[in-house]
Amino acid sequence: MSTQMHDHIVKSYDDEQRRLLNETLRMGEMAASQLEAALDVVQRRDDKAAERIIANDEAIDALEQEVSHDVMKLALRGPMARDLREILAAIRIASDIERVGDYAANVAKRSLALNLSPPLPHVSGLHAIGTLAVQQLRDVLVAYRDNNVELAQRVRARDADLDVAYTALFRELLTYMMEDARSITPCTHLLFMAKNIERIGDHATNIAENVWFLVRGEEALPPREKRDGSSTTAAP
Repeated sequence: MSTQMHDHIVKSYDDEQRRLLNETLRMGEMAASQLEAALDVVQRRDDKAAERIIANDEAIDALEQEVSHDVMKLALRGPMARDLREILAAIRIASDIERVGDYAANVAKRSLALNLSPPLPHVSGLHAIGTLAVQQLRDVLVAYRDNNVELAQRVRARDADLDVAYTALFRELLTYMMEDARSITPCTHLLFMAKNIERIGDHATNIAENVWFLVRGEEALPPREKRDGSSTTAAP
C-alpha cells in the first residue's frame, strides 16, 4: 500500500472517530439542556413547555441511533486495542445519555400531574438536586472530551453528595405526607421526580467509569462511597 493511500485511510478513520465523539458530546449537551428545561417547567408550572420537552426526547433517541450506526462503521474497520476502547466507551456512554434524556422527559411528564395540585415548597429541594445532576453530567462530558481521568473521578466521588441531598428530600417528603394526607399525591409525584434525578447521577457515574476504562483500560477503579439511604430510611 502506498504511503499516500495509508495516510488517507488513517485520516478517514480519525475523522470518523472525531465525528463519533462530537455526536456523543452533542447528545450529552441535549440531555443536560433537557434536564435543565424540565427543572424550569416544574418551578414555573408550565404545561406547554413540559409537553415540548417530552416531545424533544425523540431527538436524543434519534442521535443515539446515529452514534450506534457510526460505532458499527468503526468496528468494521478492524480497530486496534485503544480504538476498540473508544468504540466501546462511546456506545456505552450514548446509552447512558439516552437514559438521562428519558429521565428528564419523565420529570416533565410528572410535572403535568403535579400541576393539578396546589404548589408545594419542596419543589425548591427538587431543583437543588437537579442542579447537582446537571453539573455532574456537564462535568463528565468534559472529562470524556478531554480524556481527563482526574475530573471523571471527581464526578464519580461527588455522586455521594447527590445521594445525600436526595435522601434528605426523600425524608422531608415522607414526613410532610404523614403530617398532611392531602399532600400524598403531589408528594408522590415529587418522590418519583427526585428518584429520576438521582438515577441521572448514577448514569453520570457510569460515564465517568467509562472514561476510566477508555484511558486506563482494565485497571481497577478506586473504591467509591455511595450514600443513598432512601431504601432504609424511616420517617421520624
